[in-house]
Amino acid sequence: MRFTTIFFDLDDTLYPPTTNLWLAIKQRMNEFMRERMNIPVDEIPALREKYYLQYGTTLKGLEKHHNINVEDFLAYVHDLPLGNYLTPNPTQREVIASLPTRNLIFTNADIPHAERVLAALNLRDLFSNIVDVTTVAPYCKPMPESFDIAMKVAGETDPSRCVMIDDLRRTTRAAREAGMFSILCDNSWSMEDADAHFTDWNELVEILEAR
Repeated sequence: MRFTTIFFDLDDTLYPPTTNLWLAIKQRMNEFMRERMNIPVDEIPALREKYYLQYGTTLKGLEKHHNINVEDFLAYVHDLPLGNYLTPNPTQREVIASLPTRNLIFTNADIPHAERVLAALNLRDLFSNIVDVTTVAPYCKPMPESFDIAMKVAGETDPSRCVMIDDLRRTTRAAREAGMFSILCDNSWSMEDADAHFTDWNELVEILEAR
């Protein structure tokens, strides 16, 4: 295997979208904007979409235009009983544990949320570090600068030896543009989106060894 570092996205990548955890987090975002910021309910979807497309995340847009407390926002939206959504996947753990690479989480969430998710999935010991939204601030995925910072955290200097696994096409496309090998965690896929794709964790090692 030519790769030395793998960056794993967190939400909707280390666990499947069918858990509905990410949906619950988005609902908490809506609640925060309604209850804490007094934004009219009918304006929230369009505003979130605008900020997501313009800045990479809803949070970055709120931070820029509404001067919110970032820690307060992150704590609020992630305040969910993860045990109701997540269960460990032994196959996933076995596959990641078998990788000879340096493995890091690279997420637009924060470290406390990542730590809780990894604990719920019984995966924490398999990752050497967590690159979160505060680590790469003022940037976030898919901004090019965020990949540069993630590589520095990993102690990696050659992007061609890095892999980015993510469920979002714009992130896998950006990772490839940054020189990384990108893998989309989704059934629907095209060569424009990523270098490879999978939804079955048993396929990951074969994908990596074939490159």
